[in-house]
Amino acid sequence: MNTGLLRRRTTCRLCGSARLELVVPLLPTPVAEKYVTRERLQEPTEKFPLDLYMCCDCGHVQLLDVVDPKFLFYDFTYASAGTPALVQSFEDTAEQACSRYALSPGSLVVDIGSNDGSLLHCFQKRGHRVLGVDPAVAVVKRALAKGIPTIVDFFTAELAERIRQEHGPAAVVCAFNVYAHADDLAGMTDSIRRLLARDGVFVFEVSYLLDVVEKMLLGTIFHEHLSYHSIKPLAAFLERHGLELIDVQRNEVQGGSIVGTAQLLGGPHPKLPSVKEILDLETTRQLDKPATLKQFSARLRMIKNELTALVNEWKRQGKTIWGYGAARSGTTLITQMELGNVITAIVDDSPEKQNKYSPGDHIPILPSSALYQQKPDYTFILAWIHGQRIIQNNAAYLAQGGHFILCFPNIQIVGT
Repeated sequence: MNTGLLRRRTTCRLCGSARLELVVPLLPTPVAEKYVTRERLQEPTEKFPLDLYMCCDCGHVQLLDVVDPKFLFYDFTYASAGTPALVQSFEDTAEQACSRYALSPGSLVVDIGSNDGSLLHCFQKRGHRVLGVDPAVAVVKRALAKGIPTIVDFFTAELAERIRQEHGPAAVVCAFNVYAHADDLAGMTDSIRRLLARDGVFVFEVSYLLDVVEKMLLGTIFHEHLSYHSIKPLAAFLERHGLELIDVQRNEVQGGSIVGTAQLLGGPHPKLPSVKEILDLETTRQLDKPATLKQFSARLRMIKNELTALVNEWKRQGKTIWGYGAARSGTTLITQMELGNVITAIVDDSPEKQNKYSPGDHIPILPSSALYQQKPDYTFILAWIHGQRIIQNNAAYLAQGGHFILCFPNIQIVGT
Protein backbone atom coordinates (compact mmCIF):
# COMPACT_ATOMS: atom_id res chain seq x y z
CA MET A 1 0.00 0.00 0.00
CA ASN A 2 1.21 3.50 -0.84
CA THR A 3 1.14 4.94 2.66
CA GLY A 4 1.85 8.39 1.22
CA LEU A 5 -1.73 8.44 -0.09
CA LEU A 6 -3.32 7.33 3.18
CA ARG A 7 -3.63 8.89 6.61
CA ARG A 8 -5.44 7.43 9.60
CA ARG A 9 -7.14 9.67 12.10
CA THR A 10 -7.65 8.62 15.72
CA THR A 11 -10.42 10.98 16.81
CA CYS A 12 -14.01 11.66 15.84
CA ARG A 13 -14.37 14.07 12.95
CA LEU A 14 -17.20 15.93 14.71
CA CYS A 15 -16.51 15.97 18.45
CA GLY A 16 -12.84 15.00 18.74
CA SER A 17 -13.44 12.00 21.00
CA ALA A 18 -11.01 9.08 20.82
CA ARG A 19 -13.74 6.62 21.86
CA LEU A 20 -14.34 5.04 18.46
CA GLU A 21 -15.83 1.60 17.81
CA LEU A 22 -15.59 -0.48 14.65
CA VAL A 23 -19.20 -1.15 13.61
CA VAL A 24 -19.04 -2.17 9.92
CA PRO A 25 -15.83 -3.99 8.93
CA LEU A 26 -15.37 -4.03 5.14
CA LEU A 27 -12.72 -5.37 2.79
CA PRO A 28 -10.05 -2.95 1.53
CA THR A 29 -11.31 -1.50 -1.73
CA PRO A 30 -9.85 0.24 -4.80
CA VAL A 31 -10.71 3.89 -5.20
CA ALA A 32 -13.82 4.07 -7.36
CA GLU A 33 -13.85 5.81 -10.74
CA LYS A 34 -10.13 5.11 -11.29
CA TYR A 35 -10.70 3.26 -14.56
CA VAL A 36 -7.66 1.69 -16.19
CA THR A 37 -6.54 1.86 -19.81
CA ARG A 38 -5.12 -1.19 -21.56
CA GLU A 39 -1.64 0.32 -21.42
CA ARG A 40 -1.72 0.45 -17.61
CA LEU A 41 -3.13 -3.01 -16.87
CA GLN A 42 0.21 -4.23 -15.53
CA GLU A 43 0.38 -1.50 -12.89
CA PRO A 44 -0.69 -2.59 -9.38
CA THR A 45 -3.95 -1.16 -8.06
CA GLU A 46 -3.98 0.35 -4.59
CA LYS A 47 -6.66 -0.85 -2.17
CA PHE A 48 -7.50 1.19 0.90
CA PRO A 49 -9.46 0.40 4.12
CA LEU A 50 -13.18 1.14 4.08
CA ASP A 51 -14.21 0.24 7.64
CA LEU A 52 -16.93 2.27 9.35
CA TYR A 53 -16.51 3.45 12.92
CA MET A 54 -18.99 5.04 15.33
CA CYS A 55 -18.06 7.65 17.90
CA CYS A 56 -19.19 6.35 21.28
CA ASP A 57 -19.65 9.90 22.58
CA CYS A 58 -21.59 11.73 19.84
CA GLY A 59 -22.76 8.85 17.61
CA HIS A 60 -21.17 10.05 14.36
CA VAL A 61 -20.39 7.30 11.83
CA GLN A 62 -17.26 7.76 9.74
CA LEU A 63 -14.21 6.40 7.96
CA LEU A 64 -10.99 6.85 9.89
CA ASP A 65 -8.73 6.03 6.93
CA VAL A 66 -8.40 9.14 4.77
CA VAL A 67 -7.18 8.86 1.19
CA ASP A 68 -5.35 11.93 -0.13
CA PRO A 69 -8.13 14.15 -1.57
CA LYS A 70 -5.91 15.26 -4.44
CA PHE A 71 -5.64 11.63 -5.53
CA LEU A 72 -9.39 11.20 -5.18
CA PHE A 73 -10.55 14.32 -6.98
CA TYR A 74 -7.96 15.62 -9.43
CA ASP A 75 -9.40 13.56 -12.32
CA PHE A 76 -12.97 13.41 -11.03
CA THR A 77 -15.33 13.33 -14.03
CA TYR A 78 -18.86 12.83 -12.66
CA ALA A 79 -21.13 15.66 -13.84
CA SER A 80 -24.38 16.56 -12.06
CA ALA A 81 -26.10 17.52 -15.31
CA GLY A 82 -26.15 13.86 -16.33
CA THR A 83 -28.68 13.01 -13.59
CA PRO A 84 -32.03 14.69 -14.37
CA ALA A 85 -33.52 13.93 -10.93
CA LEU A 86 -30.57 15.67 -9.30
CA VAL A 87 -30.96 18.74 -11.50
CA GLN A 88 -34.65 18.91 -10.59
CA SER A 89 -33.77 18.74 -6.91
CA PHE A 90 -31.39 21.67 -7.46
CA GLU A 91 -34.25 23.66 -9.00
CA ASP A 92 -36.41 22.90 -5.97
CA THR A 93 -33.62 23.91 -3.58
CA ALA A 94 -32.99 27.22 -5.34
CA GLU A 95 -36.67 28.08 -5.50
CA GLN A 96 -37.19 27.29 -1.83
CA ALA A 97 -34.12 29.22 -0.69
CA CYS A 98 -35.03 32.28 -2.75
CA SER A 99 -38.62 32.39 -1.51
CA ARG A 100 -38.22 31.26 2.11
CA TYR A 101 -35.24 33.50 2.90
CA ALA A 102 -36.30 36.42 0.68
CA LEU A 103 -33.02 36.72 -1.20
CA SER A 104 -32.50 40.18 -2.66
CA PRO A 105 -31.65 40.43 -6.37
CA GLY A 106 -27.91 40.16 -6.85
CA SER A 107 -27.30 38.33 -3.57
CA LEU A 108 -24.17 36.19 -3.55
CA VAL A 109 -24.55 32.40 -3.65
CA VAL A 110 -21.40 30.30 -3.17
CA ASP A 111 -21.37 26.56 -3.89
CA ILE A 112 -18.62 24.40 -2.39
CA GLY A 113 -17.95 21.40 -4.60
CA SER A 114 -19.89 23.11 -7.38
CA ASN A 115 -19.15 20.43 -10.01
CA ASP A 116 -20.45 21.49 -13.43
CA GLY A 117 -22.39 24.45 -12.04
CA SER A 118 -25.84 22.85 -12.26
CA LEU A 119 -26.96 24.09 -8.84
CA LEU A 120 -25.53 27.57 -9.28
CA HIS A 121 -27.23 27.88 -12.67
CA CYS A 122 -30.57 27.60 -10.85
CA PHE A 123 -29.67 30.61 -8.69
CA GLN A 124 -28.05 32.53 -11.54
CA LYS A 125 -31.17 32.49 -13.69
CA ARG A 126 -33.11 33.86 -10.72
CA GLY A 127 -30.93 36.97 -10.76
CA HIS A 128 -28.28 36.17 -8.18
CA ARG A 129 -24.51 36.44 -8.31
CA VAL A 130 -22.91 33.01 -8.14
CA LEU A 131 -19.47 31.60 -7.48
CA GLY A 132 -18.38 27.98 -7.49
CA VAL A 133 -15.43 26.28 -5.81
CA ASP A 134 -14.29 22.85 -7.00
CA PRO A 135 -10.88 21.14 -7.38
CA ALA A 136 -11.87 18.88 -10.32
CA VAL A 137 -10.55 20.50 -13.48
CA ALA A 138 -12.63 18.50 -15.97
CA VAL A 139 -16.03 19.34 -14.48
CA VAL A 140 -15.05 22.96 -13.79
CA LYS A 141 -14.43 23.39 -17.51
CA ARG A 142 -18.08 22.46 -18.08
CA ALA A 143 -19.19 25.04 -15.52
CA LEU A 144 -17.10 27.79 -17.09
CA ALA A 145 -18.49 26.90 -20.52
CA LYS A 146 -21.99 27.51 -19.10
CA GLY A 147 -21.00 30.92 -17.75
CA ILE A 148 -20.70 29.84 -14.09
CA PRO A 149 -17.65 31.56 -12.52
CA THR A 150 -15.72 28.89 -10.64
CA ILE A 151 -12.48 28.75 -8.66
CA VAL A 152 -10.46 25.57 -9.23
CA ASP A 153 -9.38 24.77 -5.68
CA PHE A 154 -10.34 23.16 -2.40
CA PHE A 155 -12.40 25.32 -0.04
CA THR A 156 -10.14 26.63 2.74
CA ALA A 157 -10.21 29.37 5.36
CA GLU A 158 -7.88 31.46 3.20
CA LEU A 159 -10.11 31.06 0.17
CA ALA A 160 -13.24 31.89 2.17
CA GLU A 161 -11.61 35.12 3.37
CA ARG A 162 -10.55 36.00 -0.16
CA ILE A 163 -14.08 35.44 -1.48
CA ARG A 164 -15.57 37.64 1.25
CA GLN A 165 -13.09 40.42 0.52
CA GLU A 166 -13.56 40.29 -3.26
CA HIS A 167 -17.28 39.52 -3.48
CA GLY A 168 -18.76 40.39 -0.10
CA PRO A 169 -20.59 38.10 2.37
CA ALA A 170 -22.71 35.26 1.00
CA ALA A 171 -26.48 35.15 1.37
CA VAL A 172 -26.33 31.41 0.70
CA VAL A 173 -23.48 28.93 0.96
CA CYS A 174 -24.24 25.51 -0.50
CA ALA A 175 -22.42 22.22 -0.02
CA PHE A 176 -24.29 19.51 -1.88
CA ASN A 177 -22.83 16.02 -1.65
CA VAL A 178 -19.53 17.44 -0.43
CA TYR A 179 -20.12 17.97 3.30
CA ALA A 180 -19.47 14.27 3.78
CA HIS A 181 -16.20 14.45 1.81
CA ALA A 182 -14.09 16.73 4.03
CA ASP A 183 -11.80 15.34 6.69
CA ASP A 184 -11.43 18.73 8.39
CA LEU A 185 -15.14 19.40 8.79
CA ALA A 186 -14.44 21.79 11.66
CA GLY A 187 -12.20 23.94 9.48
CA MET A 188 -14.68 23.87 6.60
CA THR A 189 -17.58 24.79 8.88
CA ASP A 190 -15.70 27.67 10.51
CA SER A 191 -14.86 29.00 7.04
CA ILE A 192 -18.51 28.77 5.99
CA ARG A 193 -19.53 30.70 9.13
CA ARG A 194 -17.04 33.47 8.32
CA LEU A 195 -18.28 33.70 4.74
CA LEU A 196 -21.99 33.97 5.62
CA ALA A 197 -23.82 37.27 5.83
CA ARG A 198 -25.50 38.02 9.17
CA ASP A 199 -28.84 36.77 7.80
CA GLY A 200 -27.29 34.20 5.45
CA VAL A 201 -27.99 30.47 5.36
CA PHE A 202 -25.85 27.40 4.85
CA VAL A 203 -27.67 24.73 2.81
CA PHE A 204 -26.16 21.27 2.49
CA GLU A 205 -27.18 17.87 1.20
CA VAL A 206 -25.67 14.60 2.38
CA SER A 207 -26.50 10.93 2.19
CA TYR A 208 -28.57 10.07 5.27
CA LEU A 209 -27.33 7.35 7.60
CA LEU A 210 -30.86 6.16 8.42
CA ASP A 211 -31.48 5.45 4.73
CA VAL A 212 -28.11 3.73 4.40
CA VAL A 213 -29.01 1.39 7.26
CA GLU A 214 -32.68 0.74 6.49
CA LYS A 215 -32.32 0.41 2.71
CA MET A 216 -28.96 -1.42 2.81
CA LEU A 217 -27.27 1.25 0.69
CA LEU A 218 -23.85 -0.38 0.54
CA GLY A 219 -23.19 1.51 -2.69
CA THR A 220 -23.00 4.83 -0.83
CA ILE A 221 -19.92 3.66 1.09
CA PHE A 222 -16.71 4.63 -0.68
CA HIS A 223 -13.54 6.57 0.07
CA GLU A 224 -14.85 10.00 -0.96
CA HIS A 225 -17.58 9.69 1.69
CA LEU A 226 -15.71 10.14 4.95
CA SER A 227 -18.84 10.92 7.01
CA TYR A 228 -22.21 9.14 7.17
CA HIS A 229 -24.30 11.86 8.66
CA SER A 230 -27.20 11.78 11.06
CA ILE A 231 -28.81 14.83 12.63
CA LYS A 232 -28.16 14.29 16.34
CA PRO A 233 -24.34 14.52 16.17
CA LEU A 234 -24.41 16.99 13.30
CA ALA A 235 -26.71 19.51 15.03
CA ALA A 236 -24.49 19.54 18.12
CA PHE A 237 -21.38 19.92 15.93
CA LEU A 238 -22.85 22.90 14.08
CA GLU A 239 -23.70 24.65 17.35
CA ARG A 240 -20.15 24.22 18.60
CA HIS A 241 -19.05 26.05 15.45
CA GLY A 242 -21.45 28.96 15.69
CA LEU A 243 -24.29 27.67 13.54
CA GLU A 244 -27.75 26.39 14.33
CA LEU A 245 -29.75 23.91 12.30
CA ILE A 246 -33.14 25.40 11.41
CA ASP A 247 -34.57 22.91 8.90
CA VAL A 248 -34.05 19.33 7.72
CA GLN A 249 -35.82 17.74 4.77
CA ARG A 250 -35.50 14.16 3.54
CA ASN A 251 -35.47 13.24 -0.15
CA GLU A 252 -34.73 10.27 -2.41
CA VAL A 253 -31.52 11.61 -3.99
CA GLN A 254 -28.86 8.87 -4.10
CA GLY A 255 -31.25 6.46 -2.42
CA GLY A 256 -31.96 8.72 0.54
CA SER A 257 -30.49 12.07 1.55
CA ILE A 258 -31.16 15.00 3.84
CA VAL A 259 -31.08 18.68 2.95
CA GLY A 260 -30.19 20.69 6.02
CA THR A 261 -30.31 24.47 6.48
CA ALA A 262 -28.33 26.30 9.15
CA GLN A 263 -27.85 29.95 10.10
CA LEU A 264 -25.55 31.84 12.41
CA LEU A 265 -26.43 31.29 16.07
CA GLY A 266 -29.13 33.75 16.99
CA GLY A 267 -29.93 34.44 13.33
CA PRO A 268 -33.24 35.89 12.17
CA HIS A 269 -34.86 32.78 10.68
CA PRO A 270 -37.22 30.57 12.71
CA LYS A 271 -36.28 27.00 13.61
CA LEU A 272 -38.77 24.69 11.92
CA PRO A 273 -40.40 21.64 13.58
CA SER A 274 -38.65 19.35 11.10
CA VAL A 275 -35.46 19.41 13.19
CA LYS A 276 -37.11 18.00 16.32
CA GLU A 277 -39.14 15.54 14.25
CA ILE A 278 -36.08 13.97 12.70
CA LEU A 279 -34.21 13.97 16.03
CA ASP A 280 -37.14 12.06 17.56
CA LEU A 281 -37.08 9.62 14.63
CA GLU A 282 -33.37 8.94 15.12
CA THR A 283 -33.94 8.30 18.82
CA THR A 284 -36.69 5.81 18.02
CA ARG A 285 -34.48 4.04 15.47
CA GLN A 286 -31.50 4.07 17.89
CA LEU A 287 -29.34 5.48 15.13
CA ASP A 288 -26.61 6.52 17.56
CA LYS A 289 -26.15 3.02 18.98
CA PRO A 290 -23.33 0.75 17.76
CA ALA A 291 -25.74 -2.22 17.80
CA THR A 292 -27.81 -0.64 15.02
CA LEU A 293 -24.83 -0.43 12.68
CA LYS A 294 -23.67 -3.91 13.67
CA GLN A 295 -27.09 -5.23 12.65
CA PHE A 296 -26.56 -3.56 9.26
CA SER A 297 -23.19 -5.32 9.01
CA ALA A 298 -24.77 -8.68 9.88
CA ARG A 299 -27.38 -8.21 7.15
CA LEU A 300 -24.59 -7.50 4.66
CA ARG A 301 -22.96 -10.81 5.58
CA MET A 302 -26.25 -12.66 5.14
CA ILE A 303 -26.78 -11.16 1.69
CA LYS A 304 -23.20 -12.02 0.73
CA ASN A 305 -23.66 -15.64 1.81
CA GLU A 306 -26.91 -15.93 -0.14
CA LEU A 307 -25.32 -14.34 -3.19
CA THR A 308 -22.28 -16.62 -3.03
CA ALA A 309 -24.53 -19.69 -3.05
CA LEU A 310 -26.41 -18.40 -6.10
CA VAL A 311 -23.23 -17.51 -7.98
CA ASN A 312 -21.66 -20.90 -7.28
CA GLU A 313 -24.73 -22.62 -8.68
CA TRP A 314 -24.73 -20.44 -11.80
CA LYS A 315 -21.04 -21.12 -12.35
CA ARG A 316 -21.66 -24.85 -11.93
CA GLN A 317 -24.27 -24.56 -14.68
CA GLY A 318 -21.81 -22.72 -16.92
CA LYS A 319 -23.79 -19.47 -16.91
CA THR A 320 -22.20 -16.15 -17.96
CA ILE A 321 -22.30 -13.32 -15.43
CA TRP A 322 -21.83 -9.61 -16.27
CA GLY A 323 -22.40 -6.24 -14.62
CA TYR A 324 -24.27 -3.13 -15.75
CA GLY A 325 -22.91 0.30 -14.85
CA ALA A 326 -19.27 1.24 -14.24
CA ALA A 327 -20.32 3.28 -11.22
CA ARG A 328 -18.62 4.27 -7.95
CA SER A 329 -21.10 2.05 -6.15
CA GLY A 330 -20.14 -0.86 -8.36
CA THR A 331 -16.56 -0.89 -7.10
CA THR A 332 -17.80 -1.25 -3.52
CA LEU A 333 -20.32 -3.94 -4.41
CA ILE A 334 -17.87 -6.01 -6.47
CA THR A 335 -15.23 -5.88 -3.74
CA GLN A 336 -17.47 -6.51 -0.73
CA MET A 337 -19.47 -9.29 -2.41
CA GLU A 338 -16.21 -10.71 -3.86
CA LEU A 339 -17.47 -10.71 -7.43
CA GLY A 340 -14.19 -9.72 -9.06
CA ASN A 341 -13.56 -13.23 -10.37
CA VAL A 342 -17.22 -13.79 -11.18
CA ILE A 343 -18.22 -10.85 -13.38
CA THR A 344 -16.44 -11.22 -16.73
CA ALA A 345 -17.56 -7.93 -18.33
CA ILE A 346 -19.31 -4.68 -17.43
CA VAL A 347 -21.45 -2.69 -19.83
CA ASP A 348 -21.90 1.06 -19.49
CA ASP A 349 -23.72 3.77 -21.42
CA SER A 350 -20.88 6.31 -21.12
CA PRO A 351 -18.37 6.42 -24.00
CA GLU A 352 -15.81 7.88 -21.54
CA LYS A 353 -15.73 4.60 -19.59
CA GLN A 354 -16.05 2.13 -22.46
CA ASN A 355 -12.96 0.19 -23.56
CA LYS A 356 -11.35 0.72 -20.18
CA TYR A 357 -11.11 -1.63 -17.20
CA SER A 358 -12.58 -1.52 -13.72
CA PRO A 359 -10.40 -0.48 -10.76
CA GLY A 360 -8.76 -3.39 -9.00
CA ASP A 361 -10.21 -6.39 -10.82
CA HIS A 362 -9.62 -5.02 -14.34
CA ILE A 363 -12.95 -6.20 -15.68
CA PRO A 364 -13.40 -4.94 -19.27
CA ILE A 365 -16.01 -2.18 -19.73
CA LEU A 366 -18.00 -2.56 -22.94
CA PRO A 367 -20.69 -0.52 -24.71
CA SER A 368 -24.23 -1.34 -23.62
CA SER A 369 -24.93 -2.82 -27.04
CA ALA A 370 -22.70 -5.77 -26.09
CA LEU A 371 -25.49 -6.91 -23.76
CA TYR A 372 -27.52 -7.84 -26.82
CA GLN A 373 -24.66 -9.11 -28.90
CA GLN A 374 -23.19 -11.51 -26.34
CA LYS A 375 -26.33 -12.14 -24.27
CA PRO A 376 -24.96 -12.93 -20.80
CA ASP A 377 -27.24 -15.10 -18.68
CA TYR A 378 -27.10 -12.91 -15.55
CA THR A 379 -26.23 -9.23 -15.17
CA PHE A 380 -25.66 -7.53 -11.82
CA ILE A 381 -26.94 -3.95 -11.74
CA LEU A 382 -23.91 -2.12 -10.32
CA ALA A 383 -25.28 1.39 -10.89
CA TRP A 384 -27.96 0.65 -8.29
CA ILE A 385 -29.39 4.18 -8.21
CA HIS A 386 -30.43 3.73 -11.85
CA GLY A 387 -31.63 0.16 -11.36
CA GLN A 388 -35.27 0.57 -12.37
CA ARG A 389 -34.39 2.73 -15.37
CA ILE A 390 -31.83 0.15 -16.52
CA ILE A 391 -34.43 -2.62 -16.26
CA GLN A 392 -37.05 -0.59 -18.14
CA ASN A 393 -34.66 0.47 -20.89
CA ASN A 394 -33.43 -3.07 -21.42
CA ALA A 395 -36.67 -5.02 -21.53
CA ALA A 396 -35.44 -6.59 -24.78
CA TYR A 397 -32.52 -8.17 -22.91
CA LEU A 398 -34.97 -9.78 -20.50
CA ALA A 399 -37.16 -10.87 -23.39
CA GLN A 400 -34.24 -12.72 -24.96
CA GLY A 401 -33.76 -14.74 -21.79
CA GLY A 402 -31.42 -12.55 -19.74
CA HIS A 403 -31.71 -11.77 -16.03
CA PHE A 404 -30.92 -8.66 -14.01
CA ILE A 405 -29.81 -8.98 -10.39
CA LEU A 406 -30.46 -6.36 -7.71
CA CYS A 407 -28.64 -7.04 -4.43
CA PHE A 408 -30.22 -4.61 -1.98
CA PRO A 409 -32.16 -4.30 0.24
CA ASN A 410 -32.70 -7.98 -0.65
CA ILE A 411 -31.52 -10.05 -3.59
CA GLN A 412 -33.95 -9.78 -6.47
CA ILE A 413 -33.61 -11.64 -9.77
CA VAL A 414 -35.57 -9.96 -12.56
CA GLY A 415 -36.47 -12.04 -15.58
CA THR A 416 -37.32 -15.35 -14.02
